[in-house]
Amino acid sequence: MYRIKKNALHAYHGATNQERIVGNTYRVDLKLFLDLSKAIESDNLDDTLNYADIFNLVKEEMTIPSCLIEHVTRRIVQKIKEQYPRISKIKIRLAKINPPVDGEMKEAAIIICK
Repeated sequence: MYRIKKNALHAYHGATNQERIVGNTYRVDLKLFLDLSKAIESDNLDDTLNYADIFNLVKEEMTIPSCLIEHVTRRIVQKIKEQYPRISKIKIRLAKINPPVDGEMKEAAIIICK
């Protein structure tokens, strides 16, 4: 398993025009399941995941505005699976930090396993 935690990004997702203009901070956590036995033996980056590439992929998808974080999450999962077909399972948590509500809310998050 490969874990990439607390990727913080500013993006423009939301159901209201204001959210898509002002933007918000989002946090993306990933658990990526794949066989790492070859990388353990080879010490070769080609035999594992490049976490910088995964971060850039997530960052790229986050730049595309969406009304729903569910939709953004689906796009991220789809793009990771396309780039890394060796991944057997992906668990992703996408959180909108301090969402605009009439009160105090630390975050609104979804978790999807594919």
